[in-house]
Amino acid sequence: MSRFFRALVILVLVASCGGGGYDTPPRNLDDACSILKQRPQFIKAFKATKRKWGVPINVQMAILYQESKFDADARTPYKYVLGVLPMGRQSSAFGYAQALDATWDQYRQETRSRGARRDNIRDATDFMGWYMTETKNRNGVSLKDARNQYLAYHEGHTGFARGTYRNKSWLMRIAQEVEDRAVMYQFQLEKCARFR
Repeated sequence: MSRFFRALVILVLVASCGGGGYDTPPRNLDDACSILKQRPQFIKAFKATKRKWGVPINVQMAILYQESKFDADARTPYKYVLGVLPMGRQSSAFGYAQALDATWDQYRQETRSRGARRDNIRDATDFMGWYMTETKNRNGVSLKDARNQYLAYHEGHTGFARGTYRNKSWLMRIAQEVEDRAVMYQFQLEKCARFR
């Protein structure tokens, strides 16, 4: 076997092993303890955000599930013309928290986090804590209220204050699913005490 061929085989084998699987979402997204066991860096990020901003871990997890399914590279789907010609993404939302470009820039400026990245779990959860704290301050929504925090997260602070979500039955249904998932995650987190 030639050296080139041997080197190519080794390269393919090494590449197939991956880098620990952290680029892909965790498996079993319906089990909070399983998620945290697979991604120990997540619990550090969730705890840091809870300490700094007061957002409960189960609320952070429920909204992250809804926004990105814990996928660091999550993006909105493409828009198509005539059903076949791609015309760009539906929005600039990207990363774990699906933060829009303008909102992310505002967060980085106000928190002096110039190097923050949307595909970094610690930065994404800190962004969520910042945004949800602003929701609490502007709209009076408790940090424990996953349903209304999600509605404000989706509609923006002004849209939430105007009640734009009331005309969107699909969004109301999803917000209830976020609330239900937050309750489920809280119950599970109580069982796996080492992650609290």
